[in-house]
Amino acid sequence: MGLRPCIVRSARLTARIPEYPGCFASLCSEQGAAPLALLRSYPCPLANGKRFFKSFPLGKSENPISLHRPSTENIGGLFISKIESIENQKSILLQYAKEHHFTNPVFFVDDGYSGTNYDRPGFQSMLTEVESGKVAAILCKDLSRLGRNSALTGLYTNFTFPQNGVRFIAINDDFDSSDPNSVNNDFAGIKNWFNEFYARDTSRKIRAVNKAKGERGVPLTTNVPYGYVKDPENPKHWIIDPEAAKVVKYIFELCMEGRGPSQIANVLREKEILTPTAYKRSQGINSPNPVPEDPCGWNSNSVVKILERREYTGCIVNFKTYTNSIWDKKKRVNEAENQAVFYDTHEAIIAEDVFEKVQEIRQQRHRKTKSGRTSMFSGLVFCSDCGEKLYYGATNNGKTEGAFFDCSLHWKRKDKCGTHFIRESVLNRMVLRHIQLVTGYILHHRQHFISVMGQKMRVESAEKIQISRKQLERNEKRIAELKRLFIKTYEDNAKGKLSDERFDMMSQSYEAEQKQLEAEVITLRDEIQVQERQNENIEKFIQTAHKYVDIEELDPYALRELVQAIYVDAPDKSSGKRRQNIHIKYDGIGFIPLNELIQKETA
Repeated sequence: MGLRPCIVRSARLTARIPEYPGCFASLCSEQGAAPLALLRSYPCPLANGKRFFKSFPLGKSENPISLHRPSTENIGGLFISKIESIENQKSILLQYAKEHHFTNPVFFVDDGYSGTNYDRPGFQSMLTEVESGKVAAILCKDLSRLGRNSALTGLYTNFTFPQNGVRFIAINDDFDSSDPNSVNNDFAGIKNWFNEFYARDTSRKIRAVNKAKGERGVPLTTNVPYGYVKDPENPKHWIIDPEAAKVVKYIFELCMEGRGPSQIANVLREKEILTPTAYKRSQGINSPNPVPEDPCGWNSNSVVKILERREYTGCIVNFKTYTNSIWDKKKRVNEAENQAVFYDTHEAIIAEDVFEKVQEIRQQRHRKTKSGRTSMFSGLVFCSDCGEKLYYGATNNGKTEGAFFDCSLHWKRKDKCGTHFIRESVLNRMVLRHIQLVTGYILHHRQHFISVMGQKMRVESAEKIQISRKQLERNEKRIAELKRLFIKTYEDNAKGKLSDERFDMMSQSYEAEQKQLEAEVITLRDEIQVQERQNENIEKFIQTAHKYVDIEELDPYALRELVQAIYVDAPDKSSGKRRQNIHIKYDGIGFIPLNELIQKETA
């Protein structure tokens, strides 16, 4: 079988450029024709870094691949719409192929891909065919259809295609690689540069528009988070999807109970709950993700994405990711300080405090025993003496009643810290009893609790705020000093007083220190803000405590909602009996001196 021709319809401009939505015609090879390659007119990185420089003999007949993309432009003096352009460009390519005896044309199509992306399925398929020696010629309407990266376009037209025996033709630009003496071929490099300039200029304009929108609080994502749908009266506003919202709440509840992403995914699969993509498809909503083979095939990544989406608290988060350039499409996570958060933009599915608690839980590692068991206390229990976490363990028989906690440092170095061994069942009873006493006291002595805890927290906050503000002041002074030092080193380098090598070393050191200090400044400011809102924390804790006034059994959700940390003392056996105390640090308000409160109330 000789070489076969193929025609490709390609669209250069896609969703990144709203005025010119990109589309690439689907692969349509004639019966009996070998699939041939089609190139599209956009700049993109080489196909996964592959270079196709394989030489092969050309068959007896010339068989082309044609590229075509829809756009809005003048063709033959007629203004063609985006929809009409597809068929019109196809006609142009087919007519050219017919007039020049290019038979068996084949189309390679990529629908909805950016014009600056060469890593497209259709384009990759074409390059594969080029490498295999099945392509005689590639046709496109003009050079811009091939790409808008002058370097890459030149690499394909000057090296890749010639070394693979492929003839390349850009019809409107009168470019034909078979005629190396053509004046139009000589100007191809200049045209490619203008094509690249157009892509860069368009990208800058789009980025500027998106930046302005994002800074106004307009959601930049076109795909509404799972659990929400677009408001029919205002597509920029999100409203709750009741069915999906139930699943989102359920996922957060499972996490609050101490379950990890994989465990949550297993529960969702067992309950045969549709994945976000499958659910949206079932509701007739478009999704960028492919249709899953298993509509209930949840995985840990899907769960993590939901658990980490702050939008569920009722806010819009813009600029979460960024790309380095129009050629590099890899999305990178933006620093928190570079993101824009707009609160109360839509109804919340998850309360803010629950979301923050889940993020804390996600940072904790739950150590499993050999039997695979975990404890709801894992990550919350610490040694009162050394401050290290208490490891969770079990007896050889693996029975629940044998489970225990002990100091991790004691396990590693017995000479550094003594044992703080405590049974999980004993810990459970002690924590439950303390919570019962605290919630009961709040119920009957609310005002006294607010008064005493308010005074206690004001004293503690004053000390912490003073320390934090001093550190904040030192950091800010040092940042200002680093900026002056950097300017001085730059001037010294420009005047020749400082070598380039020395300048690079010093500037990198200054920059690294500055970034660290700036991160600390953000943390310190947050801490000061938290300390200054202690009264709010007391009221918030009281509201939470009221939910558990009649608690009779401790469950993971209640534990995570109320408790921030538990500190375990070493056992005291001086009286001949084993006695052990624990200290509970409650979420938002710290340690509650329950005995002191009771004494003051009864005095």
